[in-house]
Amino acid sequence: MAFSTSILAVFISLVALSVYSHLKSKQKVPQGAKLPPGPAGKPLIGNLLDIPPAHSWLRFKEWADQYGPLFRLSLAGREHYVVSTEKVANALLRERGNIYSSREQLPAAVKLLGDSLRPLFYPHDDTFRQSRRLMHRLCKEGAAITYQSTQILESTRLLYDLIRNPEDYEGWLMRYSSGLIFRVGFGKVMKDNDDPLLKRLFAENHQLERVASPGAYLVDTFPILMNLPDWLAPFKRELKALHVEEQDIFFGLHEDVRREVQQGTAPDCWQKTYIEHAEEYKLTTAHGAYVVGTLFEAGAGTTAAAMMSWLLCMALHPDELRKLQQQLDEVVGNDRLPTFDDLPNLPRVRAVAKETLRWRPVTAGGVPHLSEKDDVYDGMFIPAGTNVHANQWAIHREEALYPDPETFKPDRWLEPKYPTYREPLTQYPNLQNYSSFGFGRRICPGMHIAERSLNILVARIAWACDIKKKTGSDGKQVEVPLYDYVSGFNVQPKWFAFDLSARSEERWQVVKEAYEWEMEHDPLKDRRGW
Repeated sequence: MAFSTSILAVFISLVALSVYSHLKSKQKVPQGAKLPPGPAGKPLIGNLLDIPPAHSWLRFKEWADQYGPLFRLSLAGREHYVVSTEKVANALLRERGNIYSSREQLPAAVKLLGDSLRPLFYPHDDTFRQSRRLMHRLCKEGAAITYQSTQILESTRLLYDLIRNPEDYEGWLMRYSSGLIFRVGFGKVMKDNDDPLLKRLFAENHQLERVASPGAYLVDTFPILMNLPDWLAPFKRELKALHVEEQDIFFGLHEDVRREVQQGTAPDCWQKTYIEHAEEYKLTTAHGAYVVGTLFEAGAGTTAAAMMSWLLCMALHPDELRKLQQQLDEVVGNDRLPTFDDLPNLPRVRAVAKETLRWRPVTAGGVPHLSEKDDVYDGMFIPAGTNVHANQWAIHREEALYPDPETFKPDRWLEPKYPTYREPLTQYPNLQNYSSFGFGRRICPGMHIAERSLNILVARIAWACDIKKKTGSDGKQVEVPLYDYVSGFNVQPKWFAFDLSARSEERWQVVKEAYEWEMEHDPLKDRRGW
């Protein structure tokens, strides 16, 4: 009992010291400026208990409606500002990127789980700049075009299995997104949706999202707890063990390709490109392995999540699916699958993909940027060391930009009466620099690849398949939930029941023939598995 009381006393002392240090270090507001408004907090802990443990962006949207597009939270003395319009997000995170491009070095996700190796959390330093140079080389638009044949292959494979077993749609979509990046990243083929490596990668990705979620670990709110020895800090032991697992995956893939490069058997892939040009980037081997490994990690999760939301949208909005199918039938016809050459003539495909990301954003709360210098915006003071959250949920619901924002409405990208309309429709709508991919120097480096994946998957699934609500045993439609999503900073709808089938026997035959041809001519068909 005395031992437990002593531990509690030490904990309370550490917490009090942490809060005091944060409060003491706060900057004075410059003359003529003011702090943004925000919800009143409680002594010492501020708004810490006001933020829900899951889907915090919904509460942030409510506060934005009350306090405006830039409001302030205090979490035990740590400053958090939330941005809720594209104008403010662009002004700070894009136009002042030299100030707002860093990340807070949170103990749980950054230091313990990732050992400061994960590019998503790099501070704004030389390692960040060199890693972005490498990512740009691997993912820029010119490179993305060369991956289209792989996207055609993997999308055909997805379509074939999705029609045969639609209830496992989550697995097929995850295999598509991970299989695509596995090929271009490491020159290997993901065997199936029960591939052991696929399961390890998605388990590791879910761990990252859990650990990095606000409030998941007390040490992120009170970093002074890092001073506890491991035997008194079970969170340290847990997170260090998880780091060993993710390191084993990323280092193992790196070493496997490195051996093949030495033997002269490695196909062209991202990891080979880095190994052969490592001296240009001044990164450690560990950093290089994590750059390529986490490109795989990010690409695999987000594309699958977006497509799960698209299936949800089509089940909820059958009229939009019919409009989509009508344009596909007019442009593509009945006897072949859509290709990338068709996309300039399929503006509705691109509009539906973009509207899905707006209505159900994958990174709904955004990953916060950290300000490196004191700044004043529109008369409001933003001190150095402030976490600035671009709340995508609210940004995508700005009434002036998106009238009737809660309605899924692809026409907002296609009709001149809407403020988001742009022409020519052979080029617009597109996803270039779209807020769904972040802002400024932290924008998603894989957006060119992701855009192509989303467009070709929407086109091909809609061309080949009918999607509708499932009919229950009582003859009534099984309702599809509007927003029943997993928690984390990348989110997707929880599994839901719906019906998916080939639109006709003729189209199913087209899919089967395309699948057989792709499997026979797969340049990596002898490299399945790892």
